[in-house]
Amino acid sequence: MNILITGVTSGFGKQIAVDCIKNGFTVIGTGRRQNKLDELKNELGDNFIPLCFDIGDISATKMALQTLPNDILANIDVLINNAGLALGLESADKADISDWQAMINTNTLGLVNITHEILPFMVAKNDGYVINISSTAGNYPYFGANVYGATKAFVTQFSLNLRADLIGKKVRVTNIEPGLCGGTEFSNVRFHGDDDRAGKVYENVEFIRPEDISNMVLWLINQPKHININRLEVMPTAQTFAGLTVVKDL
Repeated sequence: MNILITGVTSGFGKQIAVDCIKNGFTVIGTGRRQNKLDELKNELGDNFIPLCFDIGDISATKMALQTLPNDILANIDVLINNAGLALGLESADKADISDWQAMINTNTLGLVNITHEILPFMVAKNDGYVINISSTAGNYPYFGANVYGATKAFVTQFSLNLRADLIGKKVRVTNIEPGLCGGTEFSNVRFHGDDDRAGKVYENVEFIRPEDISNMVLWLINQPKHININRLEVMPTAQTFAGLTVVKDL
């Protein structure tokens, strides 16, 4: 089985790649950090094919995929759209526009770019699976999630619309929507390298880990092909839906 995973240099993507290789699959892993991809190649061996490019760049995406052997590119069984990031937690009026643009480029445009390239091959062979990593931030608002939450809402709705478009074809689509997750670079990136601030997010919380998400992905892949899991929303037990805040004039 050939599995294409975006954003494999850390977090969910890295863990999913490691576990897929352990299960005997061939993994094509994308990322923007060549040194991290080289480390993974050394760790995972011949069944790992690294591709270094920015998925937000459609030309770079096309060029990178064209380096794959035709028998692999035309036979990708599973596409896991994992690459994504959050930047900043300021209110919308104080946010950095470059942060907004970076999130849109990766979380939305990047996912669209890679899906548009791979999906026709799946439809042509009438077999395939697209697994998108969204977020509960796409379902429930929280302070400072302005554009990040909006990009993840896009991912969720795009997944549902893919399911609608693919009716009658044997191509499955699942949207995974995790809540608070630790053990990744997510908050370190969000807070622009402020590791102390990032660490406080996870203090005294038994959060979701990359291994948990990877287990879900492997479970999905191993489901019978006549079953489609539309959505998986998952939170740590310590988390629940965002409360509605009312400010009163006193």
